[in-house]
Amino acid sequence: MISPGVQFPDLAAFHDWFAGVSERVYTRVRRVPLDALDRWSTDPGTGNIHHESGKFFTVEGLDIRISGAPVEHWQQPIINQPEVGILGLLVKEFDGVLHCLMQAKVEPGNSNGLQLSPTVQATRSNYTRVHGGSPVPYLDYFRDTSDHRVVADVRQSEQGSWFYQKRNRNMVVEADGEVELLDGFCWLSLGQVYQLLSVEDLINMDARTVLSCLPFSGGLDGVFGERDDFSSALVRSCDASKGALHSTVDVLSWVTECRTRTEAVTRPLPLNAVGHWKRDDEKIAHDSGLFFGVIGVDVSSEGREVRRWCQPMIEPYGYGLVAFLVRDIGGTLHALVHARTEPGYVDVVELAPTVQCTPENYTHLPEAARPPFLDAVLNAPPERVRYDTILSEEGGRFYHARNHYVVVETDEDVDHPEYRWMTLHQLTDLLRHSHYLNVQARSLVACLHSLLS
Repeated sequence: MISPGVQFPDLAAFHDWFAGVSERVYTRVRRVPLDALDRWSTDPGTGNIHHESGKFFTVEGLDIRISGAPVEHWQQPIINQPEVGILGLLVKEFDGVLHCLMQAKVEPGNSNGLQLSPTVQATRSNYTRVHGGSPVPYLDYFRDTSDHRVVADVRQSEQGSWFYQKRNRNMVVEADGEVELLDGFCWLSLGQVYQLLSVEDLINMDARTVLSCLPFSGGLDGVFGERDDFSSALVRSCDASKGALHSTVDVLSWVTECRTRTEAVTRPLPLNAVGHWKRDDEKIAHDSGLFFGVIGVDVSSEGREVRRWCQPMIEPYGYGLVAFLVRDIGGTLHALVHARTEPGYVDVVELAPTVQCTPENYTHLPEAARPPFLDAVLNAPPERVRYDTILSEEGGRFYHARNHYVVVETDEDVDHPEYRWMTLHQLTDLLRHSHYLNVQARSLVACLHSLLS
């Protein structure tokens, strides 16, 4: 048995350790009626669902109008969680190799239980201990960074279709001095973490978004032995000196133009007044049976700060598809990004993957609403698929939310006002700033970086 106090010599040793943790860290999740959620109440006037403390989050209604969109007006339930949480990754060099302190963490919405999260993954309500539970381990490294080196620190959005203006602080901090290793935590080299991104439902969403914010270092010439054309183009894509189809100034101007011309108006709405959504004893669901539902869960846990609690969750219906089309342009790999509008974004538009949807939902919508390039991804020849893994979304608020993350190589030329080709170094540079890349695109940036490992 490998001691978690040492670095794992290989991934087989890590998997042995992870299996041991899963035997003692777990949750048991039982679906319950929304009216049976302990410490949660439904407002008799609005139907909004809230915690008795006034903290954590509320489930409310939202009225959305987006001029020129395939569907210009709709209403839906949405999670309002205005507080800013911390997603923090502690890193440290061992023998000249950068390692990440990862936590084996279980969330009630994870379809497979245990996953790898960043060192700290906590809402403000959690780390201020509104729940009355134990303190969040390693939090002080991110609350007081004066004795350590801040590598990345930026507020980023989360799912704009399910959260209303939700932001988390994404931090990477390099520790100075010894770091006590607690139970359930392990050091993995950055290369090992990237390799584990190919494993289904292992690296959680919060870890992926923080990883994407890591500045990608140079010296890539030694990454591969013999390279194929794709690998060479990917290496060049990480190098700012290799240029890009569009300058970063042009990209920023395009994003600003998209934000300026898009008229998106959102209005809070009582949850019991949301059109085409109905609440029964078990859940809130759309009349069509598509999109998602709002359910209640009763959770008992071992290995978390709190051992038992109840909460509402969003349950998506069907697997999502999240994909980048990538293309070699002048010897440098470019990803096709979409200037996407979602009702929960703070600044109207963020850069999203080429395709981001749940295909089954479009059986209910007009043909014009079908995402561009969806068929190019669904019908891609296997030899053009460069990355293909099912990964989970945030398990603290979403129940069994899983997306098929895909990178597809294409030769297709694109001239579309809502799409642009961008290099990986341009995407990474934008991640130093808030609200440019959405959470799905940030996950795919981490996945693209993993192809270099």
